[in-house]
Amino acid sequence: MHIEEILNKTDHTFLKIDATWQQIKNAIDEAVIFGTACVCIPPSYVKEAKSYAVDKIKICTVIGFPNGYNTTKTKVSEAKEAMANGADELDMVINIGWVKDGFFDKVKDEINAVKAAVPKKVLKVIIETCLLTKEEIVSLCRIINETNADYIKTSTGFSFAGANKEDVMLIKQNIDNSKKIKAAGGIKSLKDAEDFIDLGCDRIGASSIVAAAKNKPQID
Repeated sequence: MHIEEILNKTDHTFLKIDATWQQIKNAIDEAVIFGTACVCIPPSYVKEAKSYAVDKIKICTVIGFPNGYNTTKTKVSEAKEAMANGADELDMVINIGWVKDGFFDKVKDEINAVKAAVPKKVLKVIIETCLLTKEEIVSLCRIINETNADYIKTSTGFSFAGANKEDVMLIKQNIDNSKKIKAAGGIKSLKDAEDFIDLGCDRIGASSIVAAAKNKPQID
């Protein structure tokens, strides 16, 4: 697989807690140069990022991040503000507590509420697989199949583990073809990214893939 194909499927991510505007600009510049799918940055920088990037790269940001237990009203407000500031794509964390409580209808309603607030924007739903049982992952796939979300995403990268291949294969078996899959968290190398793409992932969320691409012309 050519590096360009991997980069085209990568959300170049910079979500460090102490992220500065200069670092965000650097991430945008790298995303443009290396042709990534988008650059994923904190909500507080979206307006400046959109102005800086113009239309050279899509701007992605996060909603209810990283814990997901914000109220639905707050997530909807975050999504609307992100859209107004110029975000093209939104990665929203679900309420994991609701999953543990078995409140799947609430999870579904929240996803649809956020998507309804930004109907023309790409919505990726982060389920944080490392905190879930296999049964819960399957149940969430079925719920997301019934929503208007565009993607199911494995992880925030802020919990104790990120994406793993077993969970991605389980998601692939249970998610509709109309939904896409994003793997994120702990994907450090081009080979890791390639493996997840081969498993059926349409996007990779990572902060290290661009750096890896700088040091290697192609995958053997």
